[in-house]
Parts: sequence; structure tokens; C-alpha cells
Amino acid sequence: MARRARLTRAFFDRSVHEVAPELIGATLLVDGVGGTIVEVEAYDHEDPAAHGFGGRTARNASMFGPPGLIRALEPTTGIPAMQKRRKMGDVRLLCAGPGRLCEALGITRVHDGLGLDKPPFRLIARPHALQLAIGPRIGITKAMEKPWRYGLAGSRFLSKPFRQTK
Repeated sequence: MARRARLTRAFFDRSVHEVAPELIGATLLVDGVGGTIVEVEAYDHEDPAAHGFGGRTARNASMFGPPGLIRALEPTTGIPAMQKRRKMGDVRLLCAGPGRLCEALGITRVHDGLGLDKPPFRLIARPHALQLAIGPRIGITKAMEKPWRYGLAGSRFLSKPFRQTK
């Protein structure tokens, strides 16, 4: 099996709209616990749905730093630790949504603002191109029409299924 490259800060030094879809299929580990990224959303500084739209505050300061876009992943490594943290056994729901993902991976405010290219994080490039699902972001009330949600087509680990397009 070929060794996959670690993603570095240079990977993120591009438009969020280039980075977001390329994260699908990458592996994210936090202190050795994690899995395959299956869903992300993109936001930019001129986006009224972004927490940083109104300007920088103590609460949203990390929105002005390294990108963090991940909504869901398929657990593959350290599943017992994730189940213990989430107090549940259903693997499909362990990391299906940003809050669940953070709890399962042990991500807290201590990690806020840290880059995904440095410990305790390990971000590994996807092994090959994948079929993506693309659609509007979810859980927002502004700029809902923007197709800036990306997922692994057919994954059962998404936070919410993608709407079928005609």
C-alpha cells in the first residue's frame, strides 16, 4: 500500500472552495483517533452565513485563522475511545455532525485555532479521486442557496443526506 502524503499548511493556502472538496476522503486523526472525512462545508469572509461575517471577536477569532471545515467523518481508528466519549455504540452516529465529531475526537476549546497540520492533529491526503455529492449547506438561515456543502457520495456517515437533484 502506497504511503499517503500528510496535508500541510500549503494545502490550505488556497480558496476555501478549492480546499473543501479536496478534503473529502482525507483521513483526520486527533491523537491517533479518527477516520475518513466524508462531509465538509465552505464559508468565506464575505459570506453572511459565516460566524466571522460581522467582524472579528473573541468568540469567532479562529474563523480568521487556519480553515476548519469538517462536518462528518467515517470512524476508522480508535472507535472504542470515540464510543466511550460519546457514551454510545452506534458507529454511524459517532461523528455525524460537527458537535458529535468534536466530542468523539476529544476536540475542545483548547484546540480552537490550531492548524490541522500540527499535532495533536494528523491530516492525510485521500488516496484517489472520489465521487462527490454537492449541495446547499445545512443548519443556516442566511446564504442557504450556496452549493458549498461537499460529501462523499453514498456515504452512510453524513450528518444529513444530500438532496437528490433532477
